[in-house]
Amino acid sequence: MQMDPGSGNFASKPYDMKKFALFIMAISSLTVSGQTEAQDTINAQELNEIVVNGEKPQIKSADGVMVVDLPAIVKDKPVTNVLEAIGYAPGIVNNNGSIALNGVSNVTIILNGEPTNMPMQNLYQLLYTIPVDRLKNIEIMYAAPAKYHVSGAVINIVLKTPRAIDGLMGQARLGYRQSHNASYCGVLAATYASKHWTFDVSWTLSHNKSWHRQETYSNHLINDQRTMIEDDMRQTGKNIHNLVYASVSYKKLKLTYNGQIKSKEHNTSLSTGSFGYYVNNYSFQIPAAYHNMAFRYDTPSDFSIGGDYTIFCEKRNQLLTKSAGILVNAINSQHINRYHAYADQKHRLGLWELNYGVEYLHSDDHSCQRYIQPQTDGFNHVLKEDVADVYVGVQASFDWGLSFNASAKAEYFHNNHQHNWNLVPQLASTYYKTPKSIFQLNFTSQRIYPQYWELHGGTSYINDYSTIKGNPGLQPYMNYATQLSYILNQKYAATLYILYDDNYAVQLPYQQPNDLHLLFQTINLDFSRTVGFQIHAPLNLKDIINSTIVANVSHKQEKASYFHDIEFDNKRWSFYGALNNTIKPTPSYPVTLSVDISYITGQIQGPGKFNSFWKIDAGAKWMFGKKQCCELSLKCNDIFNTWTPKLTINNASQDYRIISHDMLRDLNLSFIWRFNGFKPKNPSVDTSRFGTSR
Repeated sequence: MQMDPGSGNFASKPYDMKKFALFIMAISSLTVSGQTEAQDTINAQELNEIVVNGEKPQIKSADGVMVVDLPAIVKDKPVTNVLEAIGYAPGIVNNNGSIALNGVSNVTIILNGEPTNMPMQNLYQLLYTIPVDRLKNIEIMYAAPAKYHVSGAVINIVLKTPRAIDGLMGQARLGYRQSHNASYCGVLAATYASKHWTFDVSWTLSHNKSWHRQETYSNHLINDQRTMIEDDMRQTGKNIHNLVYASVSYKKLKLTYNGQIKSKEHNTSLSTGSFGYYVNNYSFQIPAAYHNMAFRYDTPSDFSIGGDYTIFCEKRNQLLTKSAGILVNAINSQHINRYHAYADQKHRLGLWELNYGVEYLHSDDHSCQRYIQPQTDGFNHVLKEDVADVYVGVQASFDWGLSFNASAKAEYFHNNHQHNWNLVPQLASTYYKTPKSIFQLNFTSQRIYPQYWELHGGTSYINDYSTIKGNPGLQPYMNYATQLSYILNQKYAATLYILYDDNYAVQLPYQQPNDLHLLFQTINLDFSRTVGFQIHAPLNLKDIINSTIVANVSHKQEKASYFHDIEFDNKRWSFYGALNNTIKPTPSYPVTLSVDISYITGQIQGPGKFNSFWKIDAGAKWMFGKKQCCELSLKCNDIFNTWTPKLTINNASQDYRIISHDMLRDLNLSFIWRFNGFKPKNPSVDTSRFGTSR
């Protein structure tokens, strides 16, 4: 399972493995709006004034890249940061802080086109701290060129670069979020530029509290007899999160630091059910820390070199008790050092561009699991991993309307358990002769690697009945994706997409046939395949109500010939629909309102099926002060607390249900003060594979 999105945690809570992963529907759409009309001649004597009404195009397309003017899209939305804003871009879905690009299985987020190696939850936390004012645009690449050192789909967030004439600019933000518990945050950000130097710094301090609840019903079959195991679990968590980002640039040399430290962290799970009353405490013995230092240098001859160094540390203690008796007392720790370097070269040959380069990544993962009680084996391993690749790519644009980029990357992967070679092809093309019709065709592939902790094969106990077990034999899987999009009149878009994951891996529950135990483990399946069609249509009602309609129909299949001792072939049609509305009585009116509605039918995960669910979000934003330097935003997500899924597995011997009662309804209040215009920027890094809880 994935981490708790938006929590800012370096590692998932241990029981998050039991929480099934909330999928995000595939809806890939590209939209452009904006037309102008003009007369060939105007008689000046007949007109007192001329009024020209027009819209700036929201999307431009070339070389298979869609450039979205996101600041124009969200200018009246009650959003304060990049993480909130990105969910309003065409084809992108923000599901409770987890970002997905519709029409692809996986997406990587980068900043300013620079390679990043930050865990996803840390990146989300960083995006949450970047003010929306710093956005310049975003680039959506369904098939990212190899020169970005990222395989598959990419969302490139482009931030504004400070100028010397701007002087010191900055912003202060205070935020309050009320869900089941209250959380608070404060953000300070500033930039300064001189002739050759640029400085950028931000600091975020947040106090977070979380609450989750899940009910599970496991109708366990042993010796032709079924036993119903019920469990009702409530999870609470709290931490203080510090995030510091600093960047300094001199001409073409850039140095950055990104540090995220969580202190005073404590998570507790309380469960009652068929096996009694359990208390599971997770206390962190040292602050969980993530530090990343990066550099990049671009020469005048189109040669670039760069790299980064990452340190990640976590050490936590688990104490599981039942009726005041200790069942489990264990210590999990992880210390990772990761080194990354790359070099790129490009040549311009008329209409063509040739680019090629190399990349190398090495990591040392020293993970340890030690049991004080019960007397069971743990582990103390050093997992070394090397990934090296070389690529070559071409890019061209022709006057008759075709532009494209294509590349091929040869990748070598090696760790303690396996090594393999992989060829990663990529193609992205756009045919754009007139604004009335735009075609885009993409194809890409990428290899998805498992999380570090899972490869050690350790065991974590939820209670007497449920355990989470690693899988040293877990294999990376290949993802293939293709999309064909048609955009009409720079406004309405339709996309047909096909996704295929070979040897797909997912964590699922499994009722063991020989004893009364439930096992959570990530297993490779045969494949996962999705075919879908989506449309995206923006509407404007007299410049008062701006709406966007999104609809997606898809068919998904997941198959496993050997899932422990059973097999399954699960398929299902599904529908996703959304209507986003912004209301502003006049262009100069200081208050705007928003109402967003989403609905999704049942999906599948492994042998299981989800129910249908829906939600309504609403918000308001008030701009005031000198030159509207102050902003007050209020937003309520999932007003009726209905975005709560249920997973049901009823296949062969397996009969299992898990119902989420999470408090996803939350009220967000934010105050922002800007000084001197504030137009700065920021970067990212990938820790999705880090953490001791999987």
